[in-house]
Parts: sequence; structure tokens; C-alpha cells
Amino acid sequence: MATGEDLRRLALALPGVVEKPHFDRAAFVVARTFVTLAADGKTANFKFAPDEQALKCEVASDAFAPVDNAWGAQGWTTARLDRLTQQEVGAALETAWRHAQPKPRKRR
Repeated sequence: MATGEDLRRLALALPGVVEKPHFDRAAFVVARTFVTLAADGKTANFKFAPDEQALKCEVASDAFAPVDNAWGAQGWTTARLDRLTQQEVGAALETAWRHAQPKPRKRR
């Protein structure tokens, strides 16, 4: 069973990650936000690609669900941390973190 503190520790261990406030949540950011943690530490919202979201929600429907709004259609996925191991949280963080990297600069 993972906790909000586990998520925070694992997220901040990834290269370039900083924590910032985001409304009533904590946001973890590289070039952009890739995960937010609820104030109570029980849930987190991860930014996955839509196909990754679909797979997570199908394989672990007790732990993952699309966010209930337009953000969910863009891949934002709520995870119940108490239904995940620290290893599963780490894997989800790494997936979302990869998508949040700075985009390469275009050559002119």
C-alpha cells in the first residue's frame, strides 16, 4: 500500500522535478505538471497518454479511473494510492514524468 508521502518522495527523486502548489493539491512539475497529489494524500492525478490511461484503467480498475471531466479525456487519471504498491506508483510516476519533459527546440 502506497501513501502520499511515498508518492512525494518518489516524484521528487526524478530528475528535474519540483513541487508547487496547485489549488488544494501539490503539483509535481518538470517542464509541465505530470502528477498532482490530493491534500489528504489518498489520491493522485497522473497525466498519461490516452492509450496508457485506457490500459491502466482496464488492468487495475480498482486503483485507476479517468478524471470525471474534460481533463480525463486528455489522459488525466485518478489513482487511489492505497490500492497500489510503491513500485506501481513509481512506474506510474515515471510514465507521466516522461511526457512532461521539455520539448526539443526546433532548428531554424
